[in-house]
Amino acid sequence: MQRNILTNARIVLPDRTVEGSVVIENERIAEIVADRHYAEGMDMHGLWLAPGIVDIHTDYLEKEINPRPKTNFPLPLAFHMMDQRALACGLTTVLGAVRFSDDGDKQTTLWRGNGLALAEQYEELARTALARHLLHVRWDTNFEPVDELLAQMGRFTCFGNLVYNENIPGQRQFRDMEDLAKKRAARGDLTLEEARERLARQIEVARTINNRPKVLAAFGGILPIGSHDDTTVEHVREAREFGASLAEMPTTLAAAREAKRLGLSVCMGAPNYLRGGSHCGNLGAPEAIAEGLVDILCSDYHFPSLLGAAIKLMSNGTAPHEAFHYVSLAPARHLRRDDDLGSIEAGKLADLIAFEPKETHGVVRAAWVGGAMRLQLSHTVRRASPALEPV
Repeated sequence: MQRNILTNARIVLPDRTVEGSVVIENERIAEIVADRHYAEGMDMHGLWLAPGIVDIHTDYLEKEINPRPKTNFPLPLAFHMMDQRALACGLTTVLGAVRFSDDGDKQTTLWRGNGLALAEQYEELARTALARHLLHVRWDTNFEPVDELLAQMGRFTCFGNLVYNENIPGQRQFRDMEDLAKKRAARGDLTLEEARERLARQIEVARTINNRPKVLAAFGGILPIGSHDDTTVEHVREAREFGASLAEMPTTLAAAREAKRLGLSVCMGAPNYLRGGSHCGNLGAPEAIAEGLVDILCSDYHFPSLLGAAIKLMSNGTAPHEAFHYVSLAPARHLRRDDDLGSIEAGKLADLIAFEPKETHGVVRAAWVGGAMRLQLSHTVRRASPALEPV
């Protein structure tokens, strides 16, 4: 049996913070011991020791694959850099977003259109990664046929959740039709009038298709289901009708309130909270959190914001264990993996991070996944001197 002890740490437990030690046996937490310093332990020098962050939605991989237009890089390289960056930001479980839709002809990276092509490689790469990696399925609700695609998806084990992404122009996040038409015309291949006509045809066709019932039949009870960018009360009710237990990034207070009323978890972007509001003018996470509407924060597009958001919550008076519920325990519950992940408790997997809070962010000094140290970025995390005696 392999036994490791992390000692002299400020430990964020599910209901309080204690100073002491965490005993790890093999890949799991065996014991949390308050007010004890082990001579044979790894000295944390008073660093915060928190559960590894669980990120249920990130678009980060796209930035590594395609950092600039027409500059694609191979998926193995992109995945490797994402894996290392995740741990350096305190993320031990990461769900990278992959889109399933019928726009493969517009594919500029592996990140759009043909989600199966990405999933095939992603599942193989995840087996040897440092952190835990799954896929967050961004499912377009307005395309057909989907029966064969759903059947093929059933052979993968890398899918962590599925979120409905309705993409009818003028709905949800982007509702200014004239602005959409101008942006399409600005690409250079359409006049403004042609762009308006094409948008009108797209809306007409999309409104005749709703593949949510087929998704629910294929994955209900298998994958956690959510809905993205709900804007109206009707959006939320439709999502719940088709199996959603998560409202992801609702764009209005009305939608967030209805989600909570119906018992859905509400997820907002950590960058939204850390920056003080939505970058595109939608519902601000600070406002939603102040009203008690938010359960989960995700990185969305910026890994450092998750730990930064937890630290900002703490600075604003939120108890540390409550701050980490947003980024660890609540997301683990959404994924139905809280028996193993999301908190520092005896019997759970030892997914842990040691960090130092700064004014605007957190500095991760070390990270463990399944009891194995996967990252060490500071000499201040080291074996305690054999001369020290337990306190």
